[in-house]
Amino acid sequence: MTPTSPAALAAATDTHCPYCSLQCGMRLSPGPSALRPSAPGPDAVGPNAPGADTVVEVLERPEFPVNRGALCAKGRTAPALLARGARLTGPLLRDRPGAPLRSASWPEALDRVAAGLARTRAEHGADAVGVFGGGGLTNEKAYLLGKFARVVLGTANIDYNGRFCMSSAAAAHRRAFGLDRGLPFPLADVPHTGCLILVGGNPAETMPPAVRYLRELRENGGKLIVVDPRRTRTAELADLHLQPRPGGDLALALGLLHLVIADGLVDRGFIDRRTTGFDAARESAMAHWPDRVERITGVPVHQLRAAARTFGGAATGMVLTARGPEQQSKGTDTVGAWINLCLATGNAGRPYAGYGCLTGQGNGQGGREHGQKADQLPGYRSIEDPAAREHVAAVWGVDPASIPGPGRSAYELLDGLGQPGGVRALLLAGSNPAVSAPNAGHVTERLRALDLLVVADLVLSETARLADVVLPVTQWAEEDGTTTNLEGRVTLRRRALDPPEGVRSELWLLRELAARLGVPEGFPVEAEQAFAELRRASAGGDADYAGISYQRIAAEDGVFWPCPSEEHPGTPRLFLDRFATPDGRARFVQVTHRPAAEEPDAAYPLYLTTGRVLAQYQSGAQTRRVAELNRAAPGPYVELHPRLAERLGVADGEPVAVTSRRGRAVAPARITDAIRPDTVFMPFHWAGAGRANSLTNPALDPVSRMPEFKLCAVRVERAHLEVTT
Repeated sequence: MTPTSPAALAAATDTHCPYCSLQCGMRLSPGPSALRPSAPGPDAVGPNAPGADTVVEVLERPEFPVNRGALCAKGRTAPALLARGARLTGPLLRDRPGAPLRSASWPEALDRVAAGLARTRAEHGADAVGVFGGGGLTNEKAYLLGKFARVVLGTANIDYNGRFCMSSAAAAHRRAFGLDRGLPFPLADVPHTGCLILVGGNPAETMPPAVRYLRELRENGGKLIVVDPRRTRTAELADLHLQPRPGGDLALALGLLHLVIADGLVDRGFIDRRTTGFDAARESAMAHWPDRVERITGVPVHQLRAAARTFGGAATGMVLTARGPEQQSKGTDTVGAWINLCLATGNAGRPYAGYGCLTGQGNGQGGREHGQKADQLPGYRSIEDPAAREHVAAVWGVDPASIPGPGRSAYELLDGLGQPGGVRALLLAGSNPAVSAPNAGHVTERLRALDLLVVADLVLSETARLADVVLPVTQWAEEDGTTTNLEGRVTLRRRALDPPEGVRSELWLLRELAARLGVPEGFPVEAEQAFAELRRASAGGDADYAGISYQRIAAEDGVFWPCPSEEHPGTPRLFLDRFATPDGRARFVQVTHRPAAEEPDAAYPLYLTTGRVLAQYQSGAQTRRVAELNRAAPGPYVELHPRLAERLGVADGEPVAVTSRRGRAVAPARITDAIRPDTVFMPFHWAGAGRANSLTNPALDPVSRMPEFKLCAVRVERAHLEVTT
């Protein structure tokens, strides 16, 4: 295949942004673009030297209902990564440990991978081979990656980086409602609610086109309450900003429920008709009286009362959570407490009301629905359910008993790499855990300990640099496929141009590897064929895609699951008639405040919290290669309060060292009164000396297995080292 120049394209192509969970609609023009990648630097390995390819141009697509034409800088500059100088254009492999990566042909690279996987399986058993996926993969890729792990490799050990995204919200959603979908209502409902509480999210930087919904909410007379330890761009839009200590979200939710109950603002009729378990939840809430919650969270009692009155007194209300309350070792219980607040006030299962989660990654929702997660089969089925195993086995043409049981969760899988009883050969697609995993220094060492590391990616990420084999794969504009956005809306990406000659789709490489490993059938290369099989595999499951086709998606600007038949209209709003529990009632959960896994002490007296910035995305493997984005956000920093800076004797811009029990990071100080004096903040998009995840705590939530990214104990000191990124 040779690259298709944009000028050769017959017409503009409607597709979607490759980044966040909004999956904003965009149009790719056949005209040349002025965008260019940033300097390739060390990424120019072998065939990946800089090129001068022109790339497509992004145009607005105002008719798509989610973003209505609006795009952030990341979406506008996405075509920069299509150029040769920014991406991998041929396979690479390492002849021996310590040797440099060199160019290789596809047959040589795939033979090396297949031989290594087969040898590991023969010598150490099927579970010594592992698969680690990504929340940016299309539904088709996620589905076939899960099938490949279970049918071809026979391993239980498959998970994906979405475990680090919204797994706590998913667990709480299923516990309360019997079903998890990021938002059980469309984003278009948000401006029509009476009061929205946004907990630990900053969409003004993470998904800017969504901010219009918050502005429209206020224009319509609704109230916005933001809960965040930092005064973010989103918090500046709020009617009320609650600024708790990191880890205080659970106590805060319980305290608000206490006040709602005490002030007589509960909806007793709704509770009696549509829920169970209120008495036990009330008992827990009443143990979290306002003064106690103020001591735990640092939020003044008068603000607690104002928030409770505003939310409890509104005709309708919503709570949206993001990574702040979810990426904690008590994240499932924390989200459960916020759901309790919704249920007690009757704000669930009716229009313009309810609980939802702001999914992070582009296909974080669909990525876990179809078998990429250790405990799930396609259609959001439990891998331990005999009926689910029989259904999926029939679609796959295998014996149900041959499908492995649940494997290790994402961090547990990474933590065991190269260890006795752990994974010894890993196929990794669309993820960069050397930067994005908690306790990233340890994870990097575990990646180095593998007998075989195979990375499929579009760029030479920090993880790919550690690999024995690197397989270059197609990007969003070079392939067809579906993703599922945060609303549960299945969207369609369309191929606009051909990839470079040496680049292949993950669907193609899974077929080639499966054939080399003795399974010549069952891995279609065409995305629409893969989706047709996914529809059959999901049929009858919670996430039922059976009635969704490429044609319907294109005609309807996306179709909401569940959609069990082609005659079914799709389901934009869940739970209007009943919840997805056996008795149709939502369940309150009894939870109580408990400390974080690691609280500050004399040796490490401060909280560290982490997050994103506007111009970068996830581990930065892609966005750090775009010149415009790098100019806007050129490197890591440490945000600290002026009082802390004065105590340390640090001026703005001077390097500081942040140290936890796991590692050390060095970055320039950014002094601001937008953060609490007891807390420092670092963005997590960079590798090198400023890698925030060198510090973070891998303590796991007992239900979701989510690591505690959002807080750990650190000390901060002046540093006299050159800061590198």
